[in-house]
Amino acid sequence: MLMTTSEPAQVDASSGMNADEAAALYRLMTWLSPSFPVGAFSYSSGIEWAVEGGDITDAASLRDWLAAMLSEGSGFCDAVFLAQAYRAAAAQDDAALREIAELAAAFVPSRERQLETATQGRAFIDIVRSAWACDGLDNMVAACGGGTVYPVAVGVVSAAHAVPLAPAMHAFLHAVVSNWISAGARLVPLGQTDSQRILAGLEADVAATTGRALTSSLDDLGSATFRADLASLRHETQYTRLFRS
Repeated sequence: MLMTTSEPAQVDASSGMNADEAAALYRLMTWLSPSFPVGAFSYSSGIEWAVEGGDITDAASLRDWLAAMLSEGSGFCDAVFLAQAYRAAAAQDDAALREIAELAAAFVPSRERQLETATQGRAFIDIVRSAWACDGLDNMVAACGGGTVYPVAVGVVSAAHAVPLAPAMHAFLHAVVSNWISAGARLVPLGQTDSQRILAGLEADVAATTGRALTSSLDDLGSATFRADLASLRHETQYTRLFRS
């Protein structure tokens, strides 16, 4: 855990943050950076088929597709799972954590999306255990049972390191959206400026999805992005592919 004593953390006057806040920020920037080796660059979450099928043709259509995925599809659902896993892990509620992990693993709509989220979750846990070990993390991971999908892994690790939930979720959604944009930019293709415009345009959507997910329960889970789910399914038989999903 980040807090090792009951004494108040000292504020660094030069940064305006105390030691715990600085550590949490450093870890989030590392764990959810594109350079963190979870293999996210190998997956497109069905975007490759959406480009092949003509649903995504330019920056505007990519932005609209991603906004829907984020707010009404897998982005929102993953954020809810992250929040629920975080809270169960922080409360040391092993039974609830196992149920959440099992539901999250069963909630993905296709075989390739299952591969994507399970592989990234496993890699995330393995790397954090090797480089960022902390008390209680192994017990939390064991409580999840067999597999730990990506949002659950991020929630559990953030809870183990006492990283606050809201910024952890915000950083997670930023990382997910950034990877989607990277995939779209390679497939459409788009330039770096257009990619950054899309990311800027989704800032409010990320914030709104974070706010909704923080106040949602498992009963609020649901997706309205049927076309994106079909894209994920159809990618499995797509003839020419750059991505694994």
